[in-house]
Amino acid sequence: MANNSSIMYGEDLDQVPLLDNDDTLGFGEENEPKGKLKHPMVTVFHLLFRTAALIMYELSEFITNGFIGSFITIVILLSMDFWTVKNITGRLMVGLRWWNYIDDEGQSHWVFEAHKGGLQGRVSQTEVRVFWVALVVFPVIWSILFLIAIGFFKFRWAMVVLIALSLTGSNLYGYVRCKFGKSESISQSFKNMASGLVQKQMISNVANMFTRTPPTTAPSSTV
Repeated sequence: MANNSSIMYGEDLDQVPLLDNDDTLGFGEENEPKGKLKHPMVTVFHLLFRTAALIMYELSEFITNGFIGSFITIVILLSMDFWTVKNITGRLMVGLRWWNYIDDEGQSHWVFEAHKGGLQGRVSQTEVRVFWVALVVFPVIWSILFLIAIGFFKFRWAMVVLIALSLTGSNLYGYVRCKFGKSESISQSFKNMASGLVQKQMISNVANMFTRTPPTTAPSSTV
């Protein structure tokens, strides 16, 4: 049975129930302490592993001489970050979660959940900003590092960056789906935003046409 406190949607909504044997705390119903940061340790771990992986990538040549050791360490840190962000920080910091399960017929189903409402007082706006900034900024940084690795023909390190992009990008995509709904809704949001910008520019151009002062011409002198 689906939890009434959350909105759930998936690739096949009518056939995607919540897991019946979920013995965790009620989704979005955790007892949260008062304060500016309601989950300070969760916020720290939201940044810890991905920051450590990035630092390890940048300083790997100074820390260790072997590529294999650096590769294993970075992948472990990225995997820990992926699991932590997917299963803990998203649920506690912003009231979102996404997951996957296999049905009896062996088909894979993706589920994207968002708390229906009443999050005021349950989440900290500071934590929400930290969550989304970290979720977006790190894939951007890894994308830049990928271009740098390709530009300097460091293909081994480019492979490491691709792993980082796939893991951090998966969490970003999953939580964007949780926040904005299905892919069609996301596309429609971008279309509406682009349409609004175009309309604003057209109105501005029309206003300039009517408010523009005509050029003054000097009187011509005849001989």
